Amino acid sequence: MKMKYFNAALMSAVWIGWVLLGNTVQAQNDRIYPSSGSPVIGSVAETSPQGIQVKVGGNTQNFVAGEIEKILFAGDSPALTKGREFALDGQYDQAMQELKTVNIGELPRDVIKADAMFYTAYSMSQLAIAGKGNKQAAKQAMLAFASKHRDSWHFFEAAKVLGDLALALGDQEGALKFYGSLRQAPTVNAKIEQVYLTGMVHLHSGDADAAITEFDKVLGLKVDSVEAARLQSLSTAGKAAALASKKQADEGLKLVSTLIREMNPTDVEMAARTYNAQGAIYEAKGDTEGAIMAYLHTHLMFSGQSDAHAVALSKLVELWPKVGKPERGAEARQELQQRYPGFGK
Repeated sequence: MKMKYFNAALMSAVWIGWVLLGNTVQAQNDRIYPSSGSPVIGSVAETSPQGIQVKVGGNTQNFVAGEIEKILFAGDSPALTKGREFALDGQYDQAMQELKTVNIGELPRDVIKADAMFYTAYSMSQLAIAGKGNKQAAKQAMLAFASKHRDSWHFFEAAKVLGDLALALGDQEGALKFYGSLRQAPTVNAKIEQVYLTGMVHLHSGDADAAITEFDKVLGLKVDSVEAARLQSLSTAGKAAALASKKQADEGLKLVSTLIREMNPTDVEMAARTYNAQGAIYEAKGDTEGAIMAYLHTHLMFSGQSDAHAVALSKLVELWPKVGKPERGAEARQELQQRYPGFGK
């Protein structure tokens, strides 16, 4: 009997050892994808708004928030893995189809629960900003994430999205508050983006002078990264649109023409915002046909930037009748209502 109990105890200990070993191996299978360089496999040990700590073997590596493309966690559900990839690829409808099937309460780790909650709120927000969802509901989802997971490395991403939602809701004060938190972000690019976004808030509120002041701050920087240079180009497009509203169309047109000559057509956001700025400039000059052509570029070639595409369609609704083609305006209205039913609401 003693031998029987001894063997049972031994088998139990071995089984527990294998379980613990399995959990240890699994915990070492988080895969971190930095913005540059090769993926790193390890165990995410700590997270904060500033970044993450990863145990790799006996060492610890730090990754800064804003320089992490994504993390695939050991214990991710298949639906979360698919939903995350769809969200990162800008396919938010597909992302929501996957993410809404994830039972967050059943996920095994807090970092995974935070990721599921973030990407769900993020996808909801992007759809809402594009006029395909409820902006208030998206805002509440993102606020719930930020409140529950204050130590998440997604924290500043969430703040930026909340600023985008506030701007879409016409809450300039809220947008400035949320964007302003990016001053505390750990990367230089995030701090530059905060200035650019502040300029965009002023542009949307009709304060062209304040907008130009912010855009000029970005344009006056000496930058040494592709992303920072891109923010300067976006600031140039924003400044051009601000100049159009000040009836300084010729100066704005020079800026836009330079951007178009140097444009990377694969950067859909840049192209859409640049051509929309060109459209605004031609409108300011009284050149309705030129404005239509500019907005058509966004509509036909860069519709992947949904918020800019919705603006372009709304402008085409107004402009086509002015050149004697009301049927084209009706077509643009129909597409705007079908693709972005919540636009302007």
